[in-house]
Amino acid sequence: MRKYLGFLKVSSLAVKIAAWIFLFLGVLSGIATILNKVPGYPWWMGVIILGVYAFLFFFFYLIAKIADLLTKIINEIKKE
Repeated sequence: MRKYLGFLKVSSLAVKIAAWIFLFLGVLSGIATILNKVPGYPWWMGVIILGVYAFLFFFFYLIAKIADLLTKIINEIKKE
């Protein structure tokens, strides 16, 4: 199990970065849609976009936190 710690740490960081990118792009596109800067889409579609990207952010961030927790658990087991 110890050989996967590097992979877990790197993948956790990559997933956190992806989560923040999703949140940034979601807020940007949601606000642009709400302010009618995107032709052809109603304002309420921006609210749906914000909700979907917020869910994706929390989902990916939760996965990264679980990977961090798993790394800590493996480290604690190996200390004993």
